[in-house]
Amino acid sequence: MLREFAASLLMLSLAGALALRSPQQPAPASPTFYRDVLPILQQHCQRCHRPGEIAPMPLVTYAQTKSWARLIRDVVRSKRMPPWFADPCCGHFSDDPSLRDQEIATLSAWADAREPGDPRDAPPPPHWSEGWNIPQPDRTITMPKSVAIPADGDVEYTYEIVSTEFAEDKWIQMSEVLPSSRQYVHHAVVYIRPPDSKWLRGAPLNTPFTASSLKDPALRHQAHETTSDLLLVYAPGSSPDQWPDGMAKFIPAHSDLVFQMHYTTNGQAGEDQTSVGLVFAKRPPSQRVLTLQLANDHDQIPIPPNTDNYRVEVHGTLPNDATLLSFFPHMHLRGKRFEYNLVGPDHKTETLLRVNYDFYWQLSYRLAQPRLLKAGTELQAIAWYDNSSNNAHNPDPNSPVTWGDQTYNEMMVGFFDIAVPANVDKQHFFIRRAP
Repeated sequence: MLREFAASLLMLSLAGALALRSPQQPAPASPTFYRDVLPILQQHCQRCHRPGEIAPMPLVTYAQTKSWARLIRDVVRSKRMPPWFADPCCGHFSDDPSLRDQEIATLSAWADAREPGDPRDAPPPPHWSEGWNIPQPDRTITMPKSVAIPADGDVEYTYEIVSTEFAEDKWIQMSEVLPSSRQYVHHAVVYIRPPDSKWLRGAPLNTPFTASSLKDPALRHQAHETTSDLLLVYAPGSSPDQWPDGMAKFIPAHSDLVFQMHYTTNGQAGEDQTSVGLVFAKRPPSQRVLTLQLANDHDQIPIPPNTDNYRVEVHGTLPNDATLLSFFPHMHLRGKRFEYNLVGPDHKTETLLRVNYDFYWQLSYRLAQPRLLKAGTELQAIAWYDNSSNNAHNPDPNSPVTWGDQTYNEMMVGFFDIAVPANVDKQHFFIRRAP
């Protein structure tokens, strides 16, 4: 009796399941390009994957995308794309491009079907300013002379000083560096040199130069030592600077911009003529954005050979109250991991950001909720390096790695952005490095 009753229940369950899947209730539709896939590409991919941008192929149209469907599926499942390296353990960031699980499932399912769907289902295309990821700049400043880059060998840091020709003070809401030849640019730093600054006075204007080309030893030293404020930092994969309403960078009237360019060779000679685009704030802001840095230049580098987890750290304190906005860690080929911490009076640490570092995708990390820091707050930056054969990018695991400018050398710089009252001068806001 029990067996017959159980069998009857099983038959009823199967019948119910079949009824639920009857032809009168169609199965869920497969994802299509225009309705389901294109919105994901627009939101997460097309900033890089469109004509003229850094990615190797555009993903704007159905014809461009369909042949890459399986690769898209594989890289989103493995979370290699979109690139994002912040450990989810610590912090939330407004510029996190990571896909939700449902978006990954949609792209994966479409890779098998590759259905175009109805073009009338397509969302309106996003508005991209030609050549820029910011709105069309109010002012574009370009290095007056291009820099010749050899096919092989090292290229010393190259500088070019350009007048802004601003007759009045300017507040910069957005800015973006645009190399003319991205394949040669390892990174670029654009400094603001106010008219009263003595930094690199006597160096040539409007023409490329290197530290070694300067005859004055004091000028050669100054090329690597500056107290000038940073306008912005560029590296492959980094995003433009876009500050919230009420915050902006400050360029005093009659200032110069100093382009510091780090070029690398790739076997083919070329040239570069980098530009920076500026979008002005519509009204004077209440807060000024400053870029500070925690850097350990020499005292814990060189890195020993065949070492896979070498640790370097630096501490510093803020002299005044400030609002912490974002981070930009920078290392070279042996870089493995980077961490920013707050250190409390009891020496307990709070990790604000932990990055599994990728030399080829140097990203900014913008806090979803900016953090107010009181004067005297101690910050700590820690970097780990892999100088072993486990590191596929390591040019020579059997040699110690010294500090230096070239990619086979190493650096440890933890840039970070803060907001302070608009009348605060950068010259009075150096982070004090702890002994």
